[in-house]
Amino acid sequence: MSLKKRYLKSKPVCKCTFILPKDAAPAAEKVTLVGDFNGWETDSTPMKRLKTGDFKLELELEAGRAYQYRYLIDGEQWENDWHADDYHPAPGLPVENSVVRA
Repeated sequence: MSLKKRYLKSKPVCKCTFILPKDAAPAAEKVTLVGDFNGWETDSTPMKRLKTGDFKLELELEAGRAYQYRYLIDGEQWENDWHADDYHPAPGLPVENSVVRA
């Protein structure tokens, strides 16, 4: 997995690129990015499948904030980002969420 950040000089925004590699979900048909930035809606932020089999999505996030997120594979399997900035316990669940600091 990969997490890339690019800060804009013109406004307080960080362009974050999220990549879920094919190795993390080799048989995946659909991957969505779910987190604080979309109210944890499981289908509102689909990722694009690349020719390589990786899934990719770029979001503009407000700079200076931390966001929790996870990948949802085929609507059933949750996966963390192995390259997240940090991890935080998910409220009421025995798992952790990935954290990106924009």
